[in-house]
Amino acid sequence: MSAVTDRLPDFPWDRLAPYKQTAAAHPDGIVDLSVGTPVDPVPELIQKALVDAADSPGYPTVWGTPALRDAITGWLERRLGARDLTHRHVLPVVGSKELVAWLPTQLGLGPGDTVAHPRLAYPTYEVGARLARAEHEVYDDPTELDPSRLRLLWLNSPSNPTGKVVPKRELARIVAWAREHGVLLVADECYLELGWEADPVSVLHPDVNGGSYDGILAVHSLSKRSNLAGYRAAFVAGDPAVLGPLLEIRKHGGMMTSAPTQAAIVAALGDDTHVLEQRARYAARRDVLRAALLSHGFRIEHSEASLYLWATRDESCWTTVSHLADLGILVAPGDFYGPAGGNFVRVALTATDERVHAAAARLTA
Repeated sequence: MSAVTDRLPDFPWDRLAPYKQTAAAHPDGIVDLSVGTPVDPVPELIQKALVDAADSPGYPTVWGTPALRDAITGWLERRLGARDLTHRHVLPVVGSKELVAWLPTQLGLGPGDTVAHPRLAYPTYEVGARLARAEHEVYDDPTELDPSRLRLLWLNSPSNPTGKVVPKRELARIVAWAREHGVLLVADECYLELGWEADPVSVLHPDVNGGSYDGILAVHSLSKRSNLAGYRAAFVAGDPAVLGPLLEIRKHGGMMTSAPTQAAIVAALGDDTHVLEQRARYAARRDVLRAALLSHGFRIEHSEASLYLWATRDESCWTTVSHLADLGILVAPGDFYGPAGGNFVRVALTATDERVHAAAARLTA
């Protein structure tokens, strides 16, 4: 057991515990803007689909029902502009974090192979490389990496934590480079429907991939856009030559999305109204928090999409975390996402309207 845990970094969120305790002591209670966990209700049509499928005594399939695969391919074509997708182009997964953590292992990567991810990034990209005993490398421009041992290239647009969006032309350039060097490109697009000052584009769009899915995958989650973090509802789409073997591996591993969850995903992907309603909630919260942070002396960088504001007062992120904790506000320190975030904090939009306005009042008092 220790041989595995010794490969992993300390779990970063444990370091926030004393600051959470300080924030919780505020007379008006804590405003937790640290972890981006949804707080709004699961839409009723999704709950109904889950309940209607509750009598599911048999094992679900790893590949999902034909109805689920139809829903995924239909959504990808309708919302992301993908073309000519079949069931072979999609695979449901048990939440996107599971896929990110175990994809290098399931691809057969190991010592001598390199996994690359953005310099500021979701920590699980590195964790996945470590679990596979592969090397990990960070980048600012992936096309400047040495491709000789590079096997897996993670993109993340819109970015967690910064909210930065990679433009369409840049995506096309990176896809072309990865194909030229035989590198599998996997784009984490979990925040794609939450663009505020930019219009995020998927690597599945023909303007990016030239009408071919060779060598590319895109990961999508329903956690934020449909408030389904508790359902573990996600999928990956792209190159059938990669997804076919991945499906077989996951069959052996029993990595199945529950049957009620599969039914809930079908309902969620078939309805755009609840997504627009949730997006409007986040937009309103973003406006309130952004104005309050600016008035308090913060500078906001990037943040043109996703569920976060990437904010700085040009000081150590832990100094900022401590300062905000004294106001009863808990945020994530930027160095959770790499040393380059050492002077930033990530402020999540995932709190109730009442709590967001409480935070704003404290910041502007």
